[in-house]
Amino acid sequence: MRTLVLGRTPARVTAVLATLRADGFDAQGVSTDEEALTLLRTGEFGVLIIGGGVGPASRSAIRAFAAEHKVRRVIDGALREPFDTYVRNEFEPLIREAASQG
Repeated sequence: MRTLVLGRTPARVTAVLATLRADGFDAQGVSTDEEALTLLRTGEFGVLIIGGGVGPASRSAIRAFAAEHKVRRVIDGALREPFDTYVRNEFEPLIREAASQG
């Protein structure tokens, strides 16, 4: 199941992607709403992770758009260190759950 990570801090997006990919997940990351909307429009992403730095208006609009484009699960995330442990404990189980419901 493809996962899209939207986060305002590129270094954090990179850290999340590194862990997800190392653990065998198909993930892509972006830092702007426009990039996220373009990718979500493809209908290829089943999970969307929205970082804590994404403001309420953007978060709401992206969530609504994702619901219309085959996204099964939206995960609200606010990373805590160590990032790899957080990703493994908080994000990966939810991605697996969404994939198993397919």
